[in-house]
Order: sequence, then C-alpha cells, then structure tokens
Amino acid sequence: MKIKLDENLPSELVFTLAALGHDVQSVFAEGMVGARDVEVWKAAQREERFLITQDMDFSDIRPLDSESHYGVLLLRLHNPTWRALMKRVDWLFHNEEVTSWQNCLVVATDRKVRIRPRS
Repeated sequence: MKIKLDENLPSELVFTLAALGHDVQSVFAEGMVGARDVEVWKAAQREERFLITQDMDFSDIRPLDSESHYGVLLLRLHNPTWRALMKRVDWLFHNEEVTSWQNCLVVATDRKVRIRPRS
C-alpha cells in the first residue's frame, strides 16, 4: 500500500509501516511541513497514496475530492500521545484489512474503526 503520513504523526511510523511492506512517504521528509491541507491532499492524490492524519479538516473530503481519491485514515484518539498513536496504528495495520480501505474515509478512535466507502 502506498501511504503518506501527515505532519501531525510520529515520523517513526514511516519505519513501522515500511517494515510491514508498505511504501511510505511523510509530509515532514518531503519538506511540506506547514503546507495547506489542499496541497497535502493534492500531493497524496498525485502520488496515489493513502493519507494518514489527525487533521479534522480531512473528516469531510468532499471539498477536496473531484472524482476519486486513494483514501484517508483519520485518527481520533482521546489522548493522542506519540506512544498512543504508534500503538494504535501498529494495531490497525496488524489486525485490520487496511488494503480494503483504499478509496474510503476511515475514522479510527481508541476502540472503533468506521469505514465510509467513496460514494
């Protein structure tokens, strides 16, 4: 799976997800820190990458989505510490069928995962 990590996630997730066989890029490594959401979105779509973020602006992708997209995982943890984020993403990628999330808006809380397919 091709993944882009937003700047609000631990950069160590690049290594965690790459070790699972994913092709991972980060906003931080690409020098896009501070870029507008629309620019991050366009970069993810241009690169055909699934975006992982905590940014609530991506909870409604309709303004950004012209026809298709490669998917978004929105992490909404009660206490989003570095450790909690690492643990939750690691658990999700070990226990969920994440490859089926492409083209979907996925919201993961501490205990639940909601998947909204592209309509």
